[in-house]
Parts: sequence; structure tokens; C-alpha cells
Amino acid sequence: MNILIKSATIIDSKSEFHNLTQDILIENGIITNIGSTLKNPNNYQEITLENLHISQGWFDSSVSFGEPGYEERETIKNGLKTAAASGFTTVGLNANSNPVIASNADITFINAKAQNHAVSLIPIGALTVASKGEDLAELFDMNTAGAKAFYDYKKPISNPNLMKIALQYASNFDGLVCSYPQENKIAGSGVMNENVVSTYIGLKGNPCLAEELQVARDLFLLEYTGGKLHIPTISTAKSVQLIRDAKKKKLNITCSVAIHNLYFTDSALTDFNTHFKVLPPLRTLDDKLALIEGLKDGTIDMVTSDHNPIDVEHKKVEFDHAKYGTIGLESAFGALQTLFTIKKTVDLLTKGKSRFGIDTTPINIGNQANITLFNPDTKYTFTSKDIVSKSKNAIFENENLKGKVYGIISNNQIALNA
Repeated sequence: MNILIKSATIIDSKSEFHNLTQDILIENGIITNIGSTLKNPNNYQEITLENLHISQGWFDSSVSFGEPGYEERETIKNGLKTAAASGFTTVGLNANSNPVIASNADITFINAKAQNHAVSLIPIGALTVASKGEDLAELFDMNTAGAKAFYDYKKPISNPNLMKIALQYASNFDGLVCSYPQENKIAGSGVMNENVVSTYIGLKGNPCLAEELQVARDLFLLEYTGGKLHIPTISTAKSVQLIRDAKKKKLNITCSVAIHNLYFTDSALTDFNTHFKVLPPLRTLDDKLALIEGLKDGTIDMVTSDHNPIDVEHKKVEFDHAKYGTIGLESAFGALQTLFTIKKTVDLLTKGKSRFGIDTTPINIGNQANITLFNPDTKYTFTSKDIVSKSKNAIFENENLKGKVYGIISNNQIALNA
């Protein structure tokens, strides 16, 4: 792959060309020259786009594609196409499939399906056998096959001793353990945040306490055992404070937040639209503001789209019976841009790589090209025509967003949107 990118503003704080508008020459997937006016004597393909900005390729630590088992929701092939169209060069794939990704062979299957694509897929293996929370899965064997972390997607580990053993065992090979923050006995059958809104519209509530108890428990276990812990998709102000305090103790802890929990509050559920049925649930304005502050001060380490395609048969039903989840890759950049500056947005979309064992590649001469191309200033209303996913359960449908993705250059390939 040989291309010349013309007049691109580089947003990359680790690049010597940060904030400069430059031409970038890429030959055989390597950045061979960067300058203000580069010639093109070899007649390479030129990329010239309106208000073109580029950054290091974006990373999403929590996506679900369905395959194997739920191909009607999404396939790996189309999921990677969606990620590329959304600006992501690397995604962490959850074990949210049937069968659950829980063995060396499962990881090998996933890696084979994702070969030869511009987007790199990072398998996240199940933490327990079949994600049932009873016995540890084959963590070391999955690690050997390429799993970068272990997580029973949206399924909390109720047995604290099992979580203790997981942290201790995974530390033998520097494995990253992920623990979904919910105490099921407290959450009960709640389908949205427990608050005045749930009382007003008559839906059962899932209180903040359910999340915070689990976060506190896992932090105590981490302090006791050591190891590496990641808490995905926190949603409450108290959770932010608990993790902030844990970091002051120098515990080896990271966490993420779903972008929709930064954007919406539980008041969005008053018309019973099942697109807004997500887990963790949308919380209050105070929680939302605390999450944003947690990102600004570094308590929360990364954002995720928490992309989870659900087929229409499981979404267009009564709210109580609808499955949790929303797609989010396509809207991630545009939503973040309504909340943060372009520099902060890019920072949030590129953070988290090292935690999941992924190399960072600054936009400098001699480095592999791992680049996202975008226009940060385009304003638009997100509609069904912006959806690349097979499933259409988009929480951001009809929202006014800012910033359009042009595509990516990664793995010696180029994927540009039409």
C-alpha cells in the first residue's frame, strides 16, 4: 500500500508534528516522509479530503459482534467493516457469543476469522466456563492463543472467592481480569436506574448501590491479592470516587465508561424506547457529570462504545422483555465531540491500548501507519443511513452529533468510507 495524504492536520500529542498541517507519505504501510509540500513522483494514490485531520488509530475495549452463534445480530466480517467505517483500527471483542469464547480453540477461531483486515481484533476470553460464574475458564491457554483480557460480558462474578482466585491466578502471566460491576441480588429485576423517573413511569429500578457494592468488593479483593483489574462501564458518581481513592493507594486498577452514559440520563426513558435499555442503566445528571469529571482528571481511563448489536425481535418488544444493549461504534466519535474538545476526544479514543497489551504508534517517520482520518467540524443528525451494523438498535438515532469519520489506514491497508 503506497499513498500520499495531502494537507492533514495531525492530532497526536506523541508526534513531533502535533497540531501541524502536513503531507504524509506512506510506502508499504510505513510512514516514510512527513512535510508541508511533498512531491508524488511515483504517482501514488493521493488522499485529499475536506478539513482532513488524522490521529493515531482509535481503540475500543468493548465490542460485541455475535459470531459465533448470533450471526443474525452481527458477523465478525461486518463488525470489522463497521469498526473501520467508525474510525477504529483496533477493537476488543467480548465473549458475548454462543458458544462463549472460553478456550484456546475459540480464540484461534476468532483470530482466523479476523485475519487480513485493516482493523485488528483483540479477543477477550471468558473469565469463567461458559460465563456461568462457577469455575475459571482456561485463562492461561487463551492467553497463549492471544487473548488480551478475561471478562464474562455483563455477568458479575457473585462468588468473591472465585474473583480472588482469578486475580491471583492471572497475575502469574500478567493477565488482565475484568469484572462487571453489579451485585445481582441488589439489582434484582430492575430494568432502569432506580430514581424518581423509574417511580414516575412505573418501571422497576436498579439502584446505584448495586454497582457500588460490587466495585467496593472488587477493590478490596484487588488490594488483598494484587494482580490487574479492569472494571468496565462504570455509571455512578460513587463508583468514580471509589476508583479515585483506589488509585491513590496505587492499586493496579483501570476502568471505562460507555459513551452513552456520558451523553444521556434516565429521563430519556420516559417514552419507553427500548434503544435506551442498556446495562449499566442510564443514571442521573449528577452521575453523568461525575463521569465526565472522572475522565477529565484521569480517574476513568478510557471510553467505550460498548457496541452490542441486538436483533429487532429482541428489541421491538415490551420494555421489560427487551434485551439490554445498543450499537455505538458509528456514533462514538460524533457523540464525544459534543462533550469534549477535539484534542480530548482523540485522547479518549486512543487511550487504553497499553492496558490491553496493544502497541501505540505515533505519527512519526519510520513508524507503521496506524491512522484514523476524520473531519472534526461536520455537524449532522445521526440516522439509520449512518448505521453500518447489521442490527439497528442505535441509542443515538436522531441525535445531533459533531464530527465525521473518513476511514482508517492500518495493517498496510486503507479503508475509506464512500
